[in-house]
Amino acid sequence: MAAILPDELLSSLNESIRCRELQHQQIACLLTSDLFSIPNLVLHGTEATGKSLTINALLSAIDTPSAIIQSKECITTRHLLERTLTKVQEALGDTSPSVDGRCESISAFVVQLQRLLEDQKKFILAFDNIDRQREAASTLLPALARSGELIPNLSTVFIITSPRPHLFHKPGIPHIHFPPYTRSELLNIISSSPLPLAPPPFTTPQPNLPAFTQADLDYLWPRFTTAVHDSLAQPASNTLPSFRTLCARLWPPFIAPILAGHYTPREFSKLMVRNRHLFQSEDALKISLIQPPSTTTTTFQNRPHTSKPSHPSTSLTSPLPPLPTTLLLTAYLASHTLPKHDSHLFSKHSTLRRKRRRTGNTSLAPRTPNKKTHVANTARKISRIQMLGAQAFPLERMLAIYSALFRDYDYEYDYVYGDGQDEEGRRGKKKKWMGNAGGEAEILMQFRTL
Repeated sequence: MAAILPDELLSSLNESIRCRELQHQQIACLLTSDLFSIPNLVLHGTEATGKSLTINALLSAIDTPSAIIQSKECITTRHLLERTLTKVQEALGDTSPSVDGRCESISAFVVQLQRLLEDQKKFILAFDNIDRQREAASTLLPALARSGELIPNLSTVFIITSPRPHLFHKPGIPHIHFPPYTRSELLNIISSSPLPLAPPPFTTPQPNLPAFTQADLDYLWPRFTTAVHDSLAQPASNTLPSFRTLCARLWPPFIAPILAGHYTPREFSKLMVRNRHLFQSEDALKISLIQPPSTTTTTFQNRPHTSKPSHPSTSLTSPLPPLPTTLLLTAYLASHTLPKHDSHLFSKHSTLRRKRRRTGNTSLAPRTPNKKTHVANTARKISRIQMLGAQAFPLERMLAIYSALFRDYDYEYDYVYGDGQDEEGRRGKKKKWMGNAGGEAEILMQFRTL
């Protein structure tokens, strides 16, 4: 087979993305050959198995022009098609012909794409997470797969999670499977990027701290990751990103006795006995805005070695930071009130006066209400939003309510980096956020953490 990746380039790819040597050779053989050009290629596997990372690294290493489309960033099918044409024009540069960026249908997309690639020898187009495209019709994937027949110099790569039968309505498409990482592969990947054997940032280091060598880190880190995987990661966090996050959470409290001077990096068994509560508890697996007080700031000088560190107590009544609290209150108001009442409830210029309806009955004697009329009026007064519970609402309405209620509200909250104190005894960093100082970016960032 001709014109596959050179050996030095393939070895560099295998070094940067480990445990995927077979998949690298298969993709390079199918996409970089001069003897033939495949119209379609499918990469499938579960999440966090290296599909997107592999195709990104491979396409950036070859000279063939290419474009990668993130389907999760496209709202509709039309958005996907128009974004694809824009990416292809950016990949071709100034030499690309000018085309109309509007695509009403897949046929118009194929015509414009064919016009863009008519002077190209080969072009690779990759769709990432295409099986999770929003508002996608059942004919989208078969139509994209058929575009390779109309455009001979186009190779389309589909990155999906699990291929279903008759997904493309076309036989003969090569599939490359990315299996989940095994235990040895996970430990091999994590061992390639160890965390430093040093105090966390924004903490005061211990005086007379001995200098640790790279050999000490190479001895301690593989044994630590193996213990984390066997105790916590294998039953509850078996993907590579979650395993890496779990090791990053447990590493600072694990090396705290070493930084305090009680143990050396070579005394791994004693460290395991001292920090056995870290591997017996599942607190590190919990993801929450409320960070419990860590045990890494506890001084090891005045505490006997046989004592067990106290577990942080978490309560459901622990307060959230001020900004997420106000956002939750605003979301509750937006979901439990009707939009027609916003001007009366949240506007300062509105009034609650109502004109008294005049009727022809001027007698002072009270009227006896009819039973059927009373039941009908009572049912009419029950709001639809009270019967159905919380309703969906636009994000712009929630931001408008937030701006109306908390526009002049100033508060301070703490961002704690690490678990130590600075030289002046202040914990972490303190940041002041003004409600009327253009905090829309801060609000949107808090949405991602709720």
